[in-house]
Amino acid sequence: MNKEAATEKNKISRRELLKLSAFAGAGIAVGASGLGTFSMFADQLFGKTQNASANEMTVPFYGAHQAGIIHPQQTYSYTASFNLLTESKSDVIKLFKKWTEMAETFSKGNSYAKGFSNDWLPPKDTGEANDLSAAHLTVTFGFGPGFFQKNGLSRYGIGHLKPKHLKSIPSMPGDDFEDGFTGGDVCIQICASIQQVAFHALRNFIKNSIGTAEVNWMQAGFLNASEGKTGRNLFGFKDGTANLSPKDKPKQNKIIWADEKEPSWMIGGTYMAVRKIRMFLEVWDRSSLKDQEDTFGRKKDSGAPFGQIHEKDPVLLNKMPVDSHVRLAKSTKQEIFRRAYSYTDGVDPKTGSINAGLFFVSFQQNPDKQFIPMLKLMSQKDKLNEYTKHVGSAMFACPGGIKKGGYVGQRLLEGTLF
Repeated sequence: MNKEAATEKNKISRRELLKLSAFAGAGIAVGASGLGTFSMFADQLFGKTQNASANEMTVPFYGAHQAGIIHPQQTYSYTASFNLLTESKSDVIKLFKKWTEMAETFSKGNSYAKGFSNDWLPPKDTGEANDLSAAHLTVTFGFGPGFFQKNGLSRYGIGHLKPKHLKSIPSMPGDDFEDGFTGGDVCIQICASIQQVAFHALRNFIKNSIGTAEVNWMQAGFLNASEGKTGRNLFGFKDGTANLSPKDKPKQNKIIWADEKEPSWMIGGTYMAVRKIRMFLEVWDRSSLKDQEDTFGRKKDSGAPFGQIHEKDPVLLNKMPVDSHVRLAKSTKQEIFRRAYSYTDGVDPKTGSINAGLFFVSFQQNPDKQFIPMLKLMSQKDKLNEYTKHVGSAMFACPGGIKKGGYVGQRLLEGTLF
């Protein structure tokens, strides 16, 4: 096979795999990333999935920071919130040790328990990721306010170690949450370049938590972008153009990672804000191009801010409508690190319209300063609110990275230093 034929074969394989992924459960897997993502890396990663060695498709689980935060964004995600059913600290530690062992195993592309040792017992690993690669899988853990306190009382003897800014996101105008889609004691975000690999990990985390924790809510997501291009949300606009570079470590220390005023177990950690945002696609699709561009303050095709030519040109606030999405976000003069995914949840049975939107995730050092004021301003004045509704919300504190031989939350639960 010559080079051109081989290239064409790879293109066909890629398209076919996209189709298979979509029908496997992602719904309408159109190219989109959501409001603000680092999705420019998506196709680069996807290409590597087809050709890279096993090592190239593995993201180290251990390190100073948890994987899945500043790592280039993968194509698929599953995020789940759990509520703990036990008040026993030893039971929680036992669960976290098991989850840690599983996360490390899955990050290497391995099965949790190979083979079938006993024909009369269920297999330990559900098996659907057998023969697949690690697919850049990352697992990120976070703790919600309910992990530290319940009914006003300390849980597991760690109430006094709750980080400074961990609390439920305040109610905002227009909030209309789906039943149960708020908060949670523990959050696990799993991302991978193969959907089935990500789902397999979450399924086995759930399977091994029975009796100790139960799922509060869960959400699947997807994104895609052409190589070197900024991804587009489901409204068809480029977004996240001005996001922080994942390689800019000085700004990461300023914007993402917890500062020295936090409890020691938060060293290398961060806060994870979650908002599930329903997007009214049918309403948007009936609006004029001018209305759509006025809503964002950018040109739809090029992504350029109003008054400019190119996508990366500086934003000129005085050239944008006062209620445009970009102008309001820029006016706060705050930065957050976005890692959002688009989602589709089938059809709304009440309206018959497509149930789809953005699963917004951002990481920041101080949500009280960086995220909450921005959200409050946007919820009150953003023209985009005519086409969206916030239907889910949560805040989690993500501990720092895990040392080999340790387990997630160890520094918090045992006071062990990294």
